[in-house]
Amino acid sequence: MKRYLISFDDGSMDHIPAEDMASVGEASHAVVREAKAAGVWIFGGGLLSQRASVVATDGTVADGPYPETKAVVGGFSIIEVPSREEALAWAAKIAAACRCNQEVREIMYDPES
Repeated sequence: MKRYLISFDDGSMDHIPAEDMASVGEASHAVVREAKAAGVWIFGGGLLSQRASVVATDGTVADGPYPETKAVVGGFSIIEVPSREEALAWAAKIAAACRCNQEVREIMYDPES
């Protein structure tokens, strides 16, 4: 089985009126429940809009992301499915629920993870 990262950029849901956010949340949770029932869900969540910290190889910490960063992840799902086509089908369900486009990327296989 292959694992896929399905994600959207921070700010992608800014077009949704505040009064619709509860229904968007319920629709998103319904897709998560469906993915769990299908046995494909690994993990996911939304990220708070906040400044990140960057930890360097020497352990020093700096504020980030750096200004040249064009986009940061606003939310993500990790699923495990047999094919890219199935990952795209799940991404379509997530996109409809979240009312925003989703990016789909295969996670490199690592037997240790």
